[in-house]
Amino acid sequence: MILTADYHTHTPYSHGKNTVLENALAAKEKGLKAIGITDHGYSHIFFGLRRKKVPFLQAECRAAQEKTGVKVLVGMEANIRGESGLTDITDKDYDDFDLFVAGKHVCVTYATPGDFRRYFWGNLIQDKFKKGKNPPEKLVEYNTRAYINAIKNNPVDIISHLGYKCPCNVAEVAKCARDYGTYIELNSKKRHLTDEELAAVCDTGVRFVLDSDAHSASRVGDFAPAEEQIQRVGVPLDRIDNINGREPAFRFAAFKNGR
Repeated sequence: MILTADYHTHTPYSHGKNTVLENALAAKEKGLKAIGITDHGYSHIFFGLRRKKVPFLQAECRAAQEKTGVKVLVGMEANIRGESGLTDITDKDYDDFDLFVAGKHVCVTYATPGDFRRYFWGNLIQDKFKKGKNPPEKLVEYNTRAYINAIKNNPVDIISHLGYKCPCNVAEVAKCARDYGTYIELNSKKRHLTDEELAAVCDTGVRFVLDSDAHSASRVGDFAPAEEQIQRVGVPLDRIDNINGREPAFRFAAFKNGR
């Protein structure tokens, strides 16, 4: 299995260690055709990309692409901010970005007080104090709706680390992703799906991308931990669209071209 592109990497625009150029150089060294620079979204309290920095990010991505020959996509790992599926990227931001990744994170500004109570406290209590116990059914249903509404209401390319610190019905989320043309990420940094969950996701027919979630240039293109699980579960390699020379048909670019 040979990685074609790594669509989830971080830089100091959030809390990555290396610059856009250093990540792109690492991608070139690994033989990748493309890399996504996907720093955390605006609503992340501690590590979010700041709007005033977007022109600098864009310029660095263009310069890195020119220098390395690697396609460098201006992206964001947008935060899902509540049950409505609201994310950091809205229609006024579409022209600023090439790649739309969305996922659940902890320290963000939530859409409503109710989302803060459920999406923050509910998941935090489950993760910190009830780990290993079955999560409440209402929490699972709430989290599932948040993922599904994010996919339905936004042209999201990739759902990052599905279910990480956010228990949900992964098969139902995957069905929605399949129907809307959103990819489910196989994240090589975070163990986010059990083998049983990955098998259930795979059974839906959804398509995947394999990403490093690199926070340093040394990890760009590293997919070894995820590869072990892929082989163990038996995920068909022809369903992973950024390996062996293939490149995904991303939803966000198609949406923008059709406006």
